[in-house]
Amino acid sequence: MYLHHKIDTIIENVINEHKQNLATGKFNGQLGGEDLIDVLLRLMKDGSLQFPITTDNIKAIFIDLFAGGTETSSSTVTWAMVEMMKNPSILIKAQSEVRDTFKGKETFDENDVEELKYLKLVIKETFRLHPPLPLLIPRECREETNINGYTIPLKTTIMVNVWAMGRDPKYWVDAESFKPERFQHSTMDFTDLGYIRF
Repeated sequence: MYLHHKIDTIIENVINEHKQNLATGKFNGQLGGEDLIDVLLRLMKDGSLQFPITTDNIKAIFIDLFAGGTETSSSTVTWAMVEMMKNPSILIKAQSEVRDTFKGKETFDENDVEELKYLKLVIKETFRLHPPLPLLIPRECREETNINGYTIPLKTTIMVNVWAMGRDPKYWVDAESFKPERFQHSTMDFTDLGYIRF
């Protein structure tokens, strides 16, 4: 409970600092001058949205972004390491690729990282078996629909079980095994909805 209060206080202080900057004119509103909190405060002030934004809404967005940007990444890295430790041949292949790609380089950038083809396969397979959000963010049906003989009424909250879809033997050969090579000739990318087999 203490930690939650402390985090809430920190976020509230950041929001108040942005409010002061806007009130005193420190923020000039030029392109590139606003950050997300400034935009949300501006929308809160002008009340132009259908649903008004409150300070609590801004706090929630801030926490969601922070958690989504850190917890999901660390979870994916942890699961990738676990799977490679359980599969030493995959670990050796990934290590070898990294060593060969960066051999003799003192620095590297995103272009160099693009050369790590096998490591990308490892990450895709990690996402398949261990999705960072096993149940996607709940959605609400915008219209009544029918799926496999089941009627889903309007405004029903839907949870998508990505964890189960990634392990479904109807779509994945040897579904419980960690095999990065399964994506070797696939055009699916990290953002492709087909990746999670809708």
